[in-house]
Amino acid sequence: MIHMRAFTPLELKNQQYLVNLGISFTQVQITETGLQKSILDATAPMRAYFKENGIHDYELQLQGPENKILVPTHILTFQSVLDTQTSLYRPVTKNGDPRLWIYKLQAYTKPDDIHILIAHGGELFIINSTREDIKQAVESALVNPIKDCLLAFSSEAQEVSQELIQHFRRASGQWFESEVMADTGIGRTIETLLGIPMNSDKTADYKGIELKSARGNKTGARKNLFTQTPNWDLSRCKSGQEIVDKYGYFTEDGFKTIQTTVSATHPTRNLQLSVNDIESLLELQHIRDAGHDDVAVWQLLTLHERLLTKHHETFWINVENRIENNKEYFRYDNIIHTKNPNIGQFDVLLEQGMITVDLLICRPSFQKSGKNGGDTYSFKMRPKAMPLVFPESITYKI
Repeated sequence: MIHMRAFTPLELKNQQYLVNLGISFTQVQITETGLQKSILDATAPMRAYFKENGIHDYELQLQGPENKILVPTHILTFQSVLDTQTSLYRPVTKNGDPRLWIYKLQAYTKPDDIHILIAHGGELFIINSTREDIKQAVESALVNPIKDCLLAFSSEAQEVSQELIQHFRRASGQWFESEVMADTGIGRTIETLLGIPMNSDKTADYKGIELKSARGNKTGARKNLFTQTPNWDLSRCKSGQEIVDKYGYFTEDGFKTIQTTVSATHPTRNLQLSVNDIESLLELQHIRDAGHDDVAVWQLLTLHERLLTKHHETFWINVENRIENNKEYFRYDNIIHTKNPNIGQFDVLLEQGMITVDLLICRPSFQKSGKNGGDTYSFKMRPKAMPLVFPESITYKI
């Protein structure tokens, strides 16, 4: 698996500008080998983005050329637009690793260029982020394809946020009964009220706006950012099961598990995070008297892209709640509307313990039911980190 290089200042400026427009996106680096062979890896953030935006779900795709799908695609430059297709497939060889190729891309790229992929209406729109100045194109007095498409997408995004705010305001002061008495009960109920089917963390949003709910009486409670599995290819341990086998502990019921919050500032159950700036990795380590064991790693660039794609626009919904007759009721209090997460602060906040990771590996509840999987690696931030991660925000009183 090829890993994305560090972003240039222009590429970072392009990302920030798109987020300010309220446009979600993913990115791909065109390697020299990929360009020669017309093969690109579909990275985990890209696969999540495609799934979130209704483009494709690689998890449901069978291997082989007969099972590939073609997505209508448009390559945008300041001067022109090229209509083409993107092939999404899983080859028979190499375990069927998810792949893609954008037809006719060779004329619009050089090796190591990074391209922005925007999903809209079941189609893909491609911009070379290494070569094109998106802000300059959009704000140009001249009509151009980049400006036409992005302003249209941005206008639709603004309509969605206003539509969502009005939905909450129409319910001002109204009490709702939570569907279940659980930490996730209010979030699930809000999704039901908005007509969102219950699904996984990676797809729980409203027309591209991420929704996060919290009870107002939980002072100091951390906020969920996203979940992200370690990069097993780069990790010493190759699965959550292997981590538990080596470093887990037994519960009273006799199940071996790891359920704890890990931080870079201190070890918990002898596990600690460490930011490796040289190799651009977040490392999970097992601390011992003579040093530490390497356990698992995440690429920092993958975490940055996950933050950008997951929270390009988010409604953080704070509610007032009460318990009556073993039932929970809530009403909307306020909503913090954020855009443009500051990835430059992400690594620093990890080092300071303001962003932590909850490990929920081999949970007894899954073992008792005989289910496989269920492991989660949840990145969460402390309240004080909110204005640092999301410096641009608006608070709506409902």
